[in-house]
Amino acid sequence: MLEKITQLKEELESVSVSALEQVEELRIKYISKKGLLNQLFADFKNVPADQKKAVGQAINELKEFALQKINELKESFENADQQAGSDDLTMPAEPMRPGTRHPLSIVRNEIIEIFARLGFTVAEGPEIEDDWHVFSALNFPPEHPARDMQDTFFIQKNPDVLLRTHTSSVQVRVMEKTQPPIRAIFPGRVFRNEAISARAHCIFHQIEGLYVDENVSFADLKQTLLYFSRELFGEKTQIRLRPSYFPFTEPSAEMDVSCSICGGKGCNVCKYTGWLEILGCGMVDPNVLDLCGIDSKKYTGFAFGMGIERIAMLKFGIKDIRHFFENDVRFLRQFESAY
Repeated sequence: MLEKITQLKEELESVSVSALEQVEELRIKYISKKGLLNQLFADFKNVPADQKKAVGQAINELKEFALQKINELKESFENADQQAGSDDLTMPAEPMRPGTRHPLSIVRNEIIEIFARLGFTVAEGPEIEDDWHVFSALNFPPEHPARDMQDTFFIQKNPDVLLRTHTSSVQVRVMEKTQPPIRAIFPGRVFRNEAISARAHCIFHQIEGLYVDENVSFADLKQTLLYFSRELFGEKTQIRLRPSYFPFTEPSAEMDVSCSICGGKGCNVCKYTGWLEILGCGMVDPNVLDLCGIDSKKYTGFAFGMGIERIAMLKFGIKDIRHFFENDVRFLRQFESAY
């Protein structure tokens, strides 16, 4: 019995295979239910009592050796297949990295999400507009400088057709078709005839907001913007409102937030003032409500607007607005973990 076990072990030690199918044949020959090892266990009952310990130990060692040998042979073929697959000439020369969201999309989605928690819906409109929706319905007088060619891209004159200079045109469209209560934000791309520099571009993105209902006050506007600022820049953020002028709001204000980089102490980003301007806002002018078919004696409202590039530059510490439009993958890859 011991001689037979030794013979089988020597056979396994010297065995060589050239295909994975031969490994399977080897497994069937030695360790299957009808294999040689099971035959040894079946013959074990005929071994004299004084030899059972030695024979039993030898059979177990042979079984462990056979399992190890078969597994090693199997793994060698699997590894060879994997290595062969790495030489596949149809594979890309370099691993393809997954795409990521553009920083402007990241900030846009974050702003929309914040206002969605306050019940604001999203509305969009055309980028090519007429004079009524961009200027006249928003209380722009005929002599307003925004109507001049140096600020606006006109496509056609008499009647005027132009690339919208702000997303306020979508506010007009919503108010024309919807009676209060209205609570919506309007993200989109806008165009202005400006020289391109580190701080300005002829194409940029805005998000404007509008809330019209009975008894809407400036206090509602302030509290909404305070909540928004703290959700976007951090719970310690402070805001301040400075008087300003816009044709479609009265009273109007510019809103600053405390600089999140220096904590309001002053740095080169905030020009050592501790404050950063991020948006304009105000109460909707009654003339605008009336022009859009809303009773200004019954309803009041507030509106606000901000540039997404401006917010993204403050949030991510970007100093040149042109980076957003150059599509340099080295720049864009910095934002892979930003959402």
